[in-house]
Amino acid sequence: MLNICGCLVQTLPELTPAVIAAIDATEGGAVHAHEPGRIVVTIEDTATRRASDQIMDLHQIPGVLGVTLAYHHFEALADDAPATLS
Repeated sequence: MLNICGCLVQTLPELTPAVIAAIDATEGGAVHAHEPGRIVVTIEDTATRRASDQIMDLHQIPGVLGVTLAYHHFEALADDAPATLS
């Protein structure tokens, strides 16, 4: 499955660079744009962590004031086995 979340991360302006570094160090996280106090990121599922858990972890980064989910894309990949009901 492909699970991608686009988020706006609001930060203390003076801590924005440190928050960017923390997000960049996170597997599945990518910074796409930023200005003091705001960062646009995408979070993807990884082999070991769900995107939703990673988003919750963003709240724990020092300097983060809030995280808003702005976009969510979820679809089956071609190599995923079809789901079956039993």
